[in-house]
Amino acid sequence: QVQLVESGGGLVQAGGSLRLSCAASGLTFSNYAMGWFRQAPGKEREFVVYINWSGQITYYTDSVKGRFSISRDNAKNTTYLQMNSLKPEDTAVYYCAAGRSLVVRTRPTGYDYWGQGTQVTVSS
Repeated sequence: QVQLVESGGGLVQAGGSLRLSCAASGLTFSNYAMGWFRQAPGKEREFVVYINWSGQITYYTDSVKGRFSISRDNAKNTTYLQMNSLKPEDTAVYYCAAGRSLVVRTRPTGYDYWGQGTQVTVSS
């Protein structure tokens, strides 16, 4: 079975950094694009970033561009989200997702598998 396991969330002060990890199993990792989404209370799940199968193509939502950086290590079946200069508005549950043959990359419906989510809380 496919499993995505996230780690690295927590509480951080504004301006701080966190690195989220998402370890995948049960799939051929290099066949999948990976995405990160986030969902704050009362809001819809929001696209953050995706990375293609090889790591050569990335796309960030405007609100995180320049602060967040996605990467992947196909040998470790893991994708990472480095989050710097965190702001209170970044507070959300962050989810990693995997998708193959994606048509839509910036909506949750474009992805096939999801992690459990990890809470990121940025205090002011």
